[in-house]
Amino acid sequence: MTGAVVYALEPGLAADAFQGVLVASGLAPRPPADDLERLGRMLAASDLIVTARLDGRLVGVARTLTDFAFCAYLSDLAVARDVQGRGIGRRLIAETRAAAGPEVSLLLTAAPGIEGYYEAIGMTRVPQAFRFDRER
Repeated sequence: MTGAVVYALEPGLAADAFQGVLVASGLAPRPPADDLERLGRMLAASDLIVTARLDGRLVGVARTLTDFAFCAYLSDLAVARDVQGRGIGRRLIAETRAAAGPEVSLLLTAAPGIEGYYEAIGMTRVPQAFRFDRER
């Protein structure tokens, strides 16, 4: 892995490629990574899929739902463990924000234990957020 990381919008990202990054990132237990059909539905319904590739290998994905006018929900941010610490997650977020546009606020729900990462990159904690958890 000697080349530069290439960032791109990849609306047609395959479910198995997405699955590979979820597993490589350690996030596989959180989304339904063992269900390719469901991952495919998740990708198909996404408004923005930003990828990071290093020497052609998919090493990062940011998957977002947005109206491109007011709000965006960054549902999945996954970076392969062996390339974490190189600014790839930060850049995926920046590329997502640029693609969503300057009128859009970006919201995400952090995986347990990594909340400090998002604060360190300048995101603000939102204490007034609420949610219903998934039933499955």
